[in-house]
Amino acid sequence: MLKKIHVKDARLGMFIQELCGSWMDHPFWKKAFDLSDPKDLLSLQTCGLQEVWIDTHKGLDVEAGVQAVTAEEAAQQIEQELKQVIQQEKKVVPRVSLKEEVSRARKLQEKSKAAVTSMFQEARMGNAINVEEALPLVDEINQSVSRNPEAFLNISRLKNKDDYTYLHSVAVCALMIALGKQLGLSDVDIKDAGMAGLLHDVGKMMIPDEVLNKPGKLTDEEFEIIKNHPRRGWDVLSVSPGANAVALDVVLHHHERVDGTGYPEKISGEALTLFARMGAVCDVYDALTSNRCYKAGWEPSEALRKMAEWRNGHFDERIFHAFVKTIGIYPTGTLVKLKSGKLAVVIEQSEKGLLTPMVKAFFSTKSNEPIMPETIDLSKSAEAIASVEIAEKWNFDLKQFTGL
Repeated sequence: MLKKIHVKDARLGMFIQELCGSWMDHPFWKKAFDLSDPKDLLSLQTCGLQEVWIDTHKGLDVEAGVQAVTAEEAAQQIEQELKQVIQQEKKVVPRVSLKEEVSRARKLQEKSKAAVTSMFQEARMGNAINVEEALPLVDEINQSVSRNPEAFLNISRLKNKDDYTYLHSVAVCALMIALGKQLGLSDVDIKDAGMAGLLHDVGKMMIPDEVLNKPGKLTDEEFEIIKNHPRRGWDVLSVSPGANAVALDVVLHHHERVDGTGYPEKISGEALTLFARMGAVCDVYDALTSNRCYKAGWEPSEALRKMAEWRNGHFDERIFHAFVKTIGIYPTGTLVKLKSGKLAVVIEQSEKGLLTPMVKAFFSTKSNEPIMPETIDLSKSAEAIASVEIAEKWNFDLKQFTGL
């Protein structure tokens, strides 16, 4: 049985099934492992993580009296909390169809990748970068997000391990813009947030490739090198024309946490600006949903649920709730099971509510065979989403249905 426990209650002989935090929060490479080494136990209890999942079938159970949450209890709690967030008032903004915006978004992503690659290579060579040259790019991404945020945000997730660093920056730019709109920021602040997202990881250009792209476990020394990239980024931007206070703040503080356990300055609470809090959420979400040299990306719906598990102490509650409204708890491309037993993929959000997206049903779990694909607008149907499914479990290629 899977149980979630506080790290202080972990003990040798347990089997760690999952660490409740992003990979940058801890020095462990493997997702699941036997907790048999005292050094690993010490690292686990001192790295800043609050909770872990254990598998009691593969290792020791918790001791009597220790609080633990089962997987079913945790899933029900997170699902209910996310639905409560979504059911709160959400702005309805007229937009073009996803199909109409996708082709423009693809072209814009390629253009953005080329621009960011060129800009970051200047930093790698020790040159100052001209931030003002990226302003038209940020403006174009802002316009695409305004027309239909799903198009660019979903296209931005489609990146491979080789172009991750550059397209991650583009994706965080778009996420910061979309989140800024949800928060009701001014046009100037939204563009500043987008620029900050575009530049937030420029410090990684000063990290050796063999460390940045290492597929195995990082040594303590390598981990410290990685954790120095916010300061390295600040050093680059501080001498770059056009870099304003927002960009400098986000590049330095996007790995800080509201409970003060982040880095590099371990600042917390009100000392963290709105933009730094936004950057923390957007950076983690895109990292979790992206394929990396050492891991496959999670589906957006799973990433949101994991972030909801970790949010206490990690993210600002108000910012995270706004982010959930921005993305939706059933983002485009999510595989869901309907009440009827049909499997369907979310193909577009509905302006009538994020709990009732447009889906395309294509498989019956009752007969265990494909059915004629059927588009269903859940906001106008008696059908409803019963659960989120893991696409890998069913071995389906969902891209054929979403057009992304």
